Amino acid sequence: MLPAEISEYLLAHCTPADDVLRDLAAETRSAFPDQAGMQVSHDEGELLTLLVKLSGARNAVEVGVFTGYSGLCIARGLPADGHLLACDVSEEFTGVARRYWERAGLTGRIELRIAPALDTLKALPGEEAFDFAFIDADKLGYRGYYEELVPRMRPGGLLVLDNVLRGGNVIAGTRPADIAIREINDAIVADPRIESVMLPVRDGVTLVRKR
Repeated sequence: MLPAEISEYLLAHCTPADDVLRDLAAETRSAFPDQAGMQVSHDEGELLTLLVKLSGARNAVEVGVFTGYSGLCIARGLPADGHLLACDVSEEFTGVARRYWERAGLTGRIELRIAPALDTLKALPGEEAFDFAFIDADKLGYRGYYEELVPRMRPGGLLVLDNVLRGGNVIAGTRPADIAIREINDAIVADPRIESVMLPVRDGVTLVRKR
């Protein structure tokens, strides 16, 4: 966990949030105070937007939507004719997301599917179709999501995994989620299909590029 003053300094030194993002973050904190920590921080959202733009992505997928902050940031990085497949199981959380995506003028770029994400991914065609993917959902499911997504990423495609440090518990933590993230981290670094780097951004972000 970053010291509060460092967190504030980081947020003060990236492109500022606009009214849509500020209002979405505020509503999330108000409506879901116990789950608000699942929302990406603004600096991480800006990182997602930049990664999408820098990679030239046109076709993206997100596993884990919550109230839509990260999806909004990803969709903003896509071209006008780009497409984001957003996967989640909660009508309640994504009901908020839908309203803010519409307010941001992004509903034409985002397709929301309410179903277990692994089922959604397994049902997709097997060809290499995605330029960008973001995984930020249940930690026990990361390995399954990763294994379904890598074959469907185009060569040069970028896959981003969030919370790969688990607040430091990834090293010796014994909770199932800690163990699951430790295992996927080890699997990624040993995967010959990709090249990767883990960054100490917030709770840890791994960037995976398909060879």
